[in-house]
Amino acid sequence: MLNSRVPVLASDSGLSAYMVAIKKFPMLEPEQEYMLAHRYAAHDDLEAAHELVTSHLRLVAKIAMGYRFYGLPVSDLISEGNVGLMRAVKKFDPERGFRLATYAMWWIKAAINEYVLSSWSLVKVGTVAAQKKLFFNLRKLKAKLGQYGEGDISDEAAETIARRLDVSTTEVINMDRRLTRSDASLNQPVIEDGDAERQDLLVDESPDQETVLAEKEERALGVGLLRQAMDCLNKRERHIIEERRLAENPRTLEDIGQEYGISRERVRQIENRAFEKLQKAVLAMSSRLESESAMASPSL
Repeated sequence: MLNSRVPVLASDSGLSAYMVAIKKFPMLEPEQEYMLAHRYAAHDDLEAAHELVTSHLRLVAKIAMGYRFYGLPVSDLISEGNVGLMRAVKKFDPERGFRLATYAMWWIKAAINEYVLSSWSLVKVGTVAAQKKLFFNLRKLKAKLGQYGEGDISDEAAETIARRLDVSTTEVINMDRRLTRSDASLNQPVIEDGDAERQDLLVDESPDQETVLAEKEERALGVGLLRQAMDCLNKRERHIIEERRLAENPRTLEDIGQEYGISRERVRQIENRAFEKLQKAVLAMSSRLESESAMASPSL
């Protein structure tokens, strides 16, 4: 079976060796990835599937490391992420024009998210979409607001986060207390009677200049694609999308309906239709840019 041929991280103490092992698998060029994906989809070629999986194990490890502060073993996070990667490979359609990494990222995160939520026996956590969003975004938003202490989050910060995530201030405070109390000590030994501590497994997450530049260019590209895609909308669709999806404080369906003299449901229909048109336009432009980039890249 494919699973038995993928490197396994048995425990956190073997993380360094595992990272060395997976870096030995080469990254794939777009043409290689396409041919392998086509072979697997058309002929159920397990060798092709194996190459697709192993070439993306580094992506899983990178994503999994972003969840390590939930107090769960990194080995388990990576294992669950690898399961998500295998599911992505199984369902990946090379004819749609996207790279596997772009598609697999969502499956990897979904698998890890499911594992984290199922591992936390917290009342109400994960029961609704808003709670899941709060659970996985609270630390990041606290950091942006400069809330680094171990004590309770400030009322002002709690109110800001509550507005952004559409939850109550009480939910923010309660979730913060649960997460803060459950944080594992960085000085906790990884294995009993061992010298390695959890902090030894942490990597410097400070982005280097290349990463910062790449992220800046990616954001600029995304904004540019969105602006171009907006041209496919008529005046009313564009206005509704701007007011409902792009505004810092989105207007209600009822408010916009009154402006145009139509029902809330009609506004919702127009919004959904316009959003679908935007998605298709952005996807089409992204595929075209990726194809042009692949054609322009010199062959090795």
